[in-house]
Amino acid sequence: MAERLLDEMPEAFAQLKKPPERIWYRGDPSLLRRPKVSIVGTRRPSSYTREMVRTLASELARRGVAVVSGAAMGVDAQAHMGAGAAHTIAVVGNGVDIRYPAINASLIESIEREGLVLSRFEPGFRATNWSFVVRNELVVALGELLVVAEAEEKSGSMRSAEYALKQGKEIWVLPHRLGESGGTRYLLREGLARPILDMDAFLERFGILPSRLTEYDDFLLFCQKRPTVEEAVAAFGVRVYEEELEGRIVVNNGRISLA
Repeated sequence: MAERLLDEMPEAFAQLKKPPERIWYRGDPSLLRRPKVSIVGTRRPSSYTREMVRTLASELARRGVAVVSGAAMGVDAQAHMGAGAAHTIAVVGNGVDIRYPAINASLIESIEREGLVLSRFEPGFRATNWSFVVRNELVVALGELLVVAEAEEKSGSMRSAEYALKQGKEIWVLPHRLGESGGTRYLLREGLARPILDMDAFLERFGILPSRLTEYDDFLLFCQKRPTVEEAVAAFGVRVYEEELEGRIVVNNGRISLA
């Protein structure tokens, strides 16, 4: 158990209404340096939603994206499991020494070992209604965008959507049948969200699949998004030039792509 990760993600923590003085965590803080997508939704998802969330999270993880969610039952658990423990960040509404809810205890334990568990609350703190609201704000802040998988109009997931709008984050939703998921249909009707109508098209923004990699290489995953040479050098220094000489990356018009 450790604390203080504020230097790892200053831009994310700055988006919070009241930035924390400390963050408690268990696991691997290097996940904070990956591209991140937040996924939230109902605790009682349909079978369709469960399947789609697991597929989406899995495909994001394969592209080097860390999936962020709140460790709750339902959509949260499906997102963490789909991504795999080593590629997910669980933000909890209690102290990191408490695995809550109990039904997800083994999942949370696996994320502690292989992924990252974060909390704004001191060890020993037990979850309350208001602490879940605080948790939701941090879940949204960490992601580059928010996916609301399924939600009713008056729900915690819709509060997460409000945070995303305030933080200037894109909101994406899964398409549902008429009469289902009133919250996501409201977001679409009001022009506040975009539907994921084509999974492959949505995933393209996170780069190609690193099929030729035997392990997750932060540099090559970084290059999937075609950064500028300046951005890559700022993040990885001389390795940029070494990888170009080895023929693993190509520089064209000031931007990097995988060879």
